[in-house]
Amino acid sequence: MEVKLGFGSVPKPQYVFVSKESDRCWYMLSDDTKQIPIYERALTGVITGIEVNKKVETSHGETEKTDLHILADKPYVIRSGSESYFSKSLLLALDALTSEQLHQPLTIAVSPGEKTIVFCTIYNPVTYRSVDFSWDGHKELAWQALGQKVSLKINRIQNLNQETIQISANTTASEINAVLKAQSDTHLAQLNWTPEQGREYLQQKYGKRSRLQLTDTEILDFIDYLKLQLTSNCSNSHPI
Repeated sequence: MEVKLGFGSVPKPQYVFVSKESDRCWYMLSDDTKQIPIYERALTGVITGIEVNKKVETSHGETEKTDLHILADKPYVIRSGSESYFSKSLLLALDALTSEQLHQPLTIAVSPGEKTIVFCTIYNPVTYRSVDFSWDGHKELAWQALGQKVSLKINRIQNLNQETIQISANTTASEINAVLKAQSDTHLAQLNWTPEQGREYLQQKYGKRSRLQLTDTEILDFIDYLKLQLTSNCSNSHPI
C-alpha cells in the first residue's frame, strides 16, 4: 500500500457497518456520524484479524459485535452483530478456509435476505468461486466455540507472521521449519502428549508419522489444532 506524504486524513481503520436498506447492505460513518451509503456489494483485501463477541457501547446500550479486520486500499473493520446472520455466515465461511487460503486476498460480499437479514459470502477473487459451507444444524451449533476457533486460526497466522519477520530475511527454509517445530514442541508439552499420541494423530490426519514430513501448510494446521486443544481445556483428553 502506497504511503502518501503531506497533509491528509488521519491514518485509522475505516469502520464498515452491516445493515440492510432498500438499496444497500452496509455503510460507513462520516466524522459527524452521518451514514455514508456503500452501494458496492463486495470488499476485497487481506484479512488481518477478527474479534468475536466484542462488547461495544451503542446508543441502545451494550451489545456484542464481530469485527473483521481487512487490509485493502486502506485498513477496514467490518462490524456486525454477533447474533446476526452476517456474522454467523462469516464464521462458517472462515472456518471452511485453510490457513494457506487465509494468507491470500479474499472478497467479502454482502447478500440481502428476507426482511432485515444480510448474509456474508466469501469469494476467491482470482477464481470467482465462493466458499462452500453448510447451514445444517446451525441452530444447535456452539457459535461461541466456533468464533473462538476461527479467531485462533486467523490471529495465529498474524502472530506467526510477526514471529517469522523477526527472523533474519536470509533465514533458510530449514530454519523456518525448525521454528515451527519448536512451537509445536511447546504446545505438545503443554498438552502432555506422548510421542506416540503425536505420531498417531499425524498418521490419521495427514498420513505421516513425523512432523518433519509435514508441509508448511500442514505444520501450521497442526499448530492451530494444538492451540485449539489448549484453549478448549482438552489437555487431559485423547487427541484423536
